Amino acid sequence: MDYYLVIFFCFAITLHNIEEAIWLPKWSQQSSRFHEPVTSSEFHFAVIFITILAYLSAFSFLYMPESDFTKWIFIGFLGSMIFNAIFPHLIATVLMKKYAPGLLTGLLLNLPINSLVIYQMFSKNLIIWQELVISTFVVGIILLTLIPFLFKIGGKITPS
Repeated sequence: MDYYLVIFFCFAITLHNIEEAIWLPKWSQQSSRFHEPVTSSEFHFAVIFITILAYLSAFSFLYMPESDFTKWIFIGFLGSMIFNAIFPHLIATVLMKKYAPGLLTGLLLNLPINSLVIYQMFSKNLIIWQELVISTFVVGIILLTLIPFLFKIGGKITPS
């Protein structure tokens, strides 16, 4: 795997998470049936933790490309971040008729960069569709399950 693709993934997810960290906590305070309000402390802790996990997945795959486990986690992150650009960001923006923080970087960075990485992995016969679909589903579910716990931890250990 070309190291620059891993760097692009890290760059994209970092900018996406920075966009969310700046604007999402305030945005979440608006009443909506799509999300629960989250404080800056809760969100910042969670987004830093998730970003670290993404970096660990990327660099683990880069340094151990022969490991199916590291590959599955990495492609799971790639697929999950592509899915994340559409749901919740795009769907929430359309349904709420108000910009959802993370949409711009999701559509302009995560979607094309992660798609390019996946395309390159397919081109080099590093992955098959079944791995991509299952890994995206598993990592996505793990992340969705982890986020509320991270919010709780972030709310308890960081000042508001």
